[in-house]
Amino acid sequence: MDRRRFIQLLAATAGATATSTTLLGCGDSTTSADGTSGSSDPTAIASGESSGSTDVASLRTVKFGFIALTDSASLIMAKELGYFAERGIDAQLIKQASWPALRDALQTGEIDAAHALFTMPYAVATGIGGNRATDLKIAMILNNNGQGITLAKEFAAVGYGDLTKAKDLLASTSAPEFAMTFPGGTHDLWLRYWLAACGVDAATLKIGAVPPPQMVQNMTVGNVKGFSVGEPWNAVAVANDIGFTTLATQDLWLDHPEKALVVNERFASEQTAALKDAMAAILQAGKWLDDLTNRAEAAQTLATEQYVNAPAAAIVGRLTGIYELGAGLGEKDFAGEQMQFFRGGAANFPRKAHGIWALAQYQRLGLLTEPPDYTALTDSIVLSDLYAEVAAAEGISIPDDEMKPFEIRLDGITFDPADPAAEVARTAPS
Repeated sequence: MDRRRFIQLLAATAGATATSTTLLGCGDSTTSADGTSGSSDPTAIASGESSGSTDVASLRTVKFGFIALTDSASLIMAKELGYFAERGIDAQLIKQASWPALRDALQTGEIDAAHALFTMPYAVATGIGGNRATDLKIAMILNNNGQGITLAKEFAAVGYGDLTKAKDLLASTSAPEFAMTFPGGTHDLWLRYWLAACGVDAATLKIGAVPPPQMVQNMTVGNVKGFSVGEPWNAVAVANDIGFTTLATQDLWLDHPEKALVVNERFASEQTAALKDAMAAILQAGKWLDDLTNRAEAAQTLATEQYVNAPAAAIVGRLTGIYELGAGLGEKDFAGEQMQFFRGGAANFPRKAHGIWALAQYQRLGLLTEPPDYTALTDSIVLSDLYAEVAAAEGISIPDDEMKPFEIRLDGITFDPADPAAEVARTAPS
């Protein structure tokens, strides 16, 4: 049996997920502004149903949740290229309606693992975005870079990356409403960090939570004037001529962690071998994705209805690093700084320092009033030893920078994970 026939034998039955039309503020529990409620999308499709063959029956089933975003690519391509199957994993990829729905599905065991915001376990553990449990674990990072902040087209005079113009706009506009995707999530932090760098107090604005695929719709009908989200939804806003990209997150923090493979405690402890094999398959897919000659093919796969359900043309540009900014601002080339899925193994190592940075921002940006227990939380959440085992078996080097200071590009600040209090005490420019 050739490789293609083998993959076809194990492939998912295709399915479609109904397009949600819920708007911010309409009372749907999966889109509540506080992000503390939600359930899995009942129309989600499980990819990878068993075909009934002997080979398929011998595989170990792992249920992965994901959100319709470009950076779910390493899970999707590990499935589509047969990497999961080659390692004995029957991967079921189950689209979730929102981040709160995905969080709940992980905590109840409805899914085992997920493409998730790398800060989600911290948001849950601190109570910002959940029940204060520490049962969500970071097994590995899935990607760096590739998120964005989009403003409505009417604000095009702000341009790209101009903090002073952004501050002037916000000062002259009556409390515009912004959206992010999950309280304490990465998109929430990118938005609030950008506002602070502009010298704007986020408390003076309205900031609500909206599922990523609904961002463009909310801007189209005027519910929001700006949002922070992953691709392809910034690019779709540009393509629809309703918004423009005012900042790509690689210009906020180059090679920042973004999505992670987040697992629940039971799966990590009771099915460790399956988790390690799944991680190895994802690393293999990340290598494939970082060969830029493969990204057009990846965009075609991601575009399909059961996955991201967006035009391939809106996915491929930002996946390859060529950004049409919109609103007449032209094109920006992020060659070498676009979304990365492997980066020689540097992308995937789950650094505790990055968790400490996120926790420090929670307090600095007003989401927490008291300092969290940095050491206890990062030690509990980050499965660095497990990742080290997988990386060693795959011949991938572990970076030696887990607790080293690093630079945040947007405001030129060096963050020292050994001294988070110094970051918390830092004030925004006036």
